[in-house]
Amino acid sequence: MTPPAINASSREERMDYIIHEFRCLADCDNCGHCQFLHGRNALDVYRDYVDGKREFMEVTLEWRRV
Repeated sequence: MTPPAINASSREERMDYIIHEFRCLADCDNCGHCQFLHGRNALDVYRDYVDGKREFMEVTLEWRRV
């Protein structure tokens, strides 16, 4: 699923996207979400995206450097 662009989506749509994309699959060996997020909540990591301040990929690329 492609993340909604900030200029073409509402805050609620972006929040729903993050919640859906980073939901716990209870399959830690194959998922990798927790490792990528370093144990943080996805809504906290992607707060700027949800709030419409930065695009999804900007946040993702920055987070990968952490």
